[in-house]
Amino acid sequence: MTGASASPGGRERLRRLEMVTNPELTQLGVEQLLAELLERVRELLSVDTTAVLLLDPSGRYLAATAARGLEEEVRQGVRIPLGQGFAGRIAAEKRPVVIGEVDHSNVLNPILREKGIRSLLGVPLLLGARVLGVLHVGTLTARRFTEDDIELLQLVADRVALALQARMAATDRVAAMALQRSLLPAPPSAIEGMQSASRYVPGNGGQVGGDWYDVFTVDPGQVWIVIGDVAGHGLEAAAAMGRLRSALRAYTLETNDPAAVLTKLDRHTHQFEPGNLATVLCGVLEPERRRLRLSSAGHMPPIMARSGAAAEVLEIPPDLPLGVELGHPRRVSTLDLAPETVLVLYTDGLVESRGASVDVGLERLRAAVHSEPAEQVCIKVMGALVGAAEPTDDIAVLVLATWPENRQTC
Repeated sequence: MTGASASPGGRERLRRLEMVTNPELTQLGVEQLLAELLERVRELLSVDTTAVLLLDPSGRYLAATAARGLEEEVRQGVRIPLGQGFAGRIAAEKRPVVIGEVDHSNVLNPILREKGIRSLLGVPLLLGARVLGVLHVGTLTARRFTEDDIELLQLVADRVALALQARMAATDRVAAMALQRSLLPAPPSAIEGMQSASRYVPGNGGQVGGDWYDVFTVDPGQVWIVIGDVAGHGLEAAAAMGRLRSALRAYTLETNDPAAVLTKLDRHTHQFEPGNLATVLCGVLEPERRRLRLSSAGHMPPIMARSGAAAEVLEIPPDLPLGVELGHPRRVSTLDLAPETVLVLYTDGLVESRGASVDVGLERLRAAVHSEPAEQVCIKVMGALVGAAEPTDDIAVLVLATWPENRQTC
């Protein structure tokens, strides 16, 4: 009847639900949230132990992450193979599991038996069809868990899954940005008789990815110029980018042939970065001779502008990107950089946009590049192609100009 008081059982159920859906919990970090929810579940269900195990990045193991009454699981770094034991079965089958009497046949983790746990209830942490992990509770005396117990625990698990998704995304973003900042070089060191300028802008609302540029010297008189793009976004792509960048630098100690460096880097990608794809433009600059030797692993073509002439899209043969197929030859193109020449290297985020072809973006970029000091070129390129729009993909730009370092224009 409308307006009637809730029954004692109904009031108790409402109280239990409010304890695990309280808005104040949204203000907590992941570790605090897990600790608070586990403690509340322990009280609500009158259980002796609570634990959360999360699926590791390999997708093969559940790792003990937080616990009450089972702190040993976390401290000893317990890992349960997916599909095995109590927790592994919950994650593999994506459904609640109840064990009335614990024994060697139904529990893999010896800590559960050593603690004297008699009965267990566990539910999956799900985001749609994706399994993040498992939440389970246990008692030191035999217990018959009810449908209400299962429903409440699944409610908590759903809340934990949503909180983990939000917090992990935020953590990934911060970590990836820190990693990106640590990997991107400072403005390139002065190159005799030349200027350089660069930009890096993360896409997807600030979620950085695998774009990078690099300028470094190995032997006197030779400067390595690199720009690349590892497919993907976020921390995983940024980390893969860092590994490829380090490997590329190591290979330049063995040869001054950019095609040979990319061949070695391709083998490295297949062996140690399976599943990753990357485009890279790699070159060796000889400033005194104003000569640049370039090799392209499927990367976007550079734009060049000479004094008194319109900019052009250079026809650098784009060999296969890294991680596609081994055994194909890689070529080198040689550019002569006359005085007052500008060269613009960039990643595809600069010229790709929704509703327009890459050719349109390339033409806009070409039209924006003129023979000017490097920093002015950078400013005009970013203004013309990015403007006030929020980038949907990472953007890296590297500009080289054969202008004296102190030469500027009005």
